[in-house]
Amino acid sequence: QVQLVESGGGLVQAGGSLRLSCAASGLILSNYRMGWIRQGAGKEREFVASILWNSNVTYYTDSVKGRFTISRDIAKNTVYLQMNSLKPEDTGVYFCTASARLAGEWNYWGQGTQVTVSS
Repeated sequence: QVQLVESGGGLVQAGGSLRLSCAASGLILSNYRMGWIRQGAGKEREFVASILWNSNVTYYTDSVKGRFTISRDIAKNTVYLQMNSLKPEDTGVYFCTASARLAGEWNYWGQGTQVTVSS
């Protein structure tokens, strides 16, 4: 059974930092692309960042470049999202995702973790 379990969300003031974690099980992660997707209240889901497990190549949406860093710990089967210089517009539910493809749809989703940035 595939499980993606996020943690690390919370309330932070603008300019602060949070680190999200996603522990994966039931997957052979060397074959996967892992990502973070967020959804603000009343907004569409938005791609934030992704990482190719094998090559460690990363991708970011423009609005988080230079502020967020995605990384993975192979031994722990865990992917992280370090978020610095947070802005109120970063507020939303952050979902960990996994895909067996290099691009396109995500096959698996976590339950999400709430990030709230106050101004």
